[in-house]
Amino acid sequence: MSDSKAVDGSGRNSLTGPSGRWVSRGLSWLRRRKIALKGPAHARPFVPEPQGGAGQTLSSSLLSRTAMISQFFILSSKGDPLIYKDFRGDSGGRDVAELFYRKLTGLPGDESPVVMYHGDRHFIHIRHSGLYLVATTSENVSPFSLLELLTRLATLLGDYCGSLSEGTISRNVALVYELLDEVLDYGYIQTTSMEMLRNFIQTEAVVSKPFSLFDLSSVGLFGAETQQSKVAPSSAASRPVLSSRSESQKNEVFLDVVERLSVLIASNGSQLKVDVQGEIRLKSFLPGGSEMRIGLTEEFCVGKSEFRGQENTGLSSGVVTVKGYGPGIRVDEVSFHSSVNLDEFESHRILRLQPPQGELIVMRYQLSDDLSSPLPFRLFPSVQWNRGSGRLQVYLKLRCDLPPKSQALNVRLHLPLPRGVVSLSQELSSPEQKAELREGALHWDLPRVQGGSQLSGLFQMDIPSLPGPPSHGPSTTAPPLGLGPASLSFELPRHTCSGLQVRFLRLSFKPCGNINPHKWVRHLSHSNAYVIRI
Repeated sequence: MSDSKAVDGSGRNSLTGPSGRWVSRGLSWLRRRKIALKGPAHARPFVPEPQGGAGQTLSSSLLSRTAMISQFFILSSKGDPLIYKDFRGDSGGRDVAELFYRKLTGLPGDESPVVMYHGDRHFIHIRHSGLYLVATTSENVSPFSLLELLTRLATLLGDYCGSLSEGTISRNVALVYELLDEVLDYGYIQTTSMEMLRNFIQTEAVVSKPFSLFDLSSVGLFGAETQQSKVAPSSAASRPVLSSRSESQKNEVFLDVVERLSVLIASNGSQLKVDVQGEIRLKSFLPGGSEMRIGLTEEFCVGKSEFRGQENTGLSSGVVTVKGYGPGIRVDEVSFHSSVNLDEFESHRILRLQPPQGELIVMRYQLSDDLSSPLPFRLFPSVQWNRGSGRLQVYLKLRCDLPPKSQALNVRLHLPLPRGVVSLSQELSSPEQKAELREGALHWDLPRVQGGSQLSGLFQMDIPSLPGPPSHGPSTTAPPLGLGPASLSFELPRHTCSGLQVRFLRLSFKPCGNINPHKWVRHLSHSNAYVIRI
């Protein structure tokens, strides 16, 4: 459809070719979908394509309640417009994007509402990888349907461009506009299925591959294979699913078990809140129809029952609740993608599916207040405040409770300080550490922390304008107002806080020749909100 559509000044799509006749390819596509060629767009019946995969089409029941959208645009984190598409020509032009960002940044607090109303227009947006994906409409539209559309557009852009970032969008502007022309016609949703779109998208993605020493480190003496060559870099999966027609497509599968850890620890060290949210993400570069079997940890159970119970499945909604059997790796809730076959899950904890090319979330799970392993970090603060001289001394000891063979990367501690700090002196336990005052807070950076180790830092600050409490003497261990709480951010490679692991990943793909598909499995945990009160 992309070569059969012309866009006039108002942004409306015309289905006539240069000679004024219907273009054969666009006409055949419309006939297959049984869309009437005459009449307004809202009178066209929608026939959904077969379901399946991350880019599956929106259901007909959802689309039946979905009206048109007027505009779609993508903004950078600083509000710069990267993509702007006006489908109906009934809005204020590009000034609407600037108006949205002005309203968004003018709201108090860090969390902005996903749906906003201004004048006679609704703004619905999501934030993905630092970008704002925004849809506007003047109709009374269900916001959940537009949020689902924006989420699937983000997945499509990531699949076609390799990853979703400001750089990839800027390099692939023509590809993004061609995708929008196929997904939305005059503001009405047509399809979000990659299997359908791949037949009509002609623009190839522009991929920037920077020089990396990793490529040289994987080559041994006389080209011999090294241990490093058996490990894929973190950016290996950040490439388009549809490769260039001049290059051969690599048959690879990337499976990630990613967990986000939220913790709140009281000043006495007791745990007030522990929450783990996990996902099993899959990105497949195999041809569609290849069956895949994912084996999870056999001790994995759902719920708090110690005995095997009756399986309660809701395949239509993609949610399954299975009673656990015995102590082991337990989660509170779990949900699966609609394409996952659960016939072997109850007996052997095996997930079967036939994923299409692209990215999808195979499984989501959640665990609260009951971790089988200790928390990765414990902080032991000590505060000494000299009221007379205005000298504040903070001693921080950070202990890593990971196994000795594990490590934490990019550890950063953020400690808000009282107002009026004029100087900082520091004594750190290792030269790799770095600390500085920035934006009214102490930032302590630790690039790498080995499991079982302890790191410390002594920080002295002068706060001459800070008054002391009248009930205390010239020196006190009570923290002054404005100090804390401390927050930690970190990454834990090859580690999951819940203990869930992938036992195996097996494919039924039959390659051409002797080239077998590559399978990459990664386990990763990172902090979502790790807060420690002082």
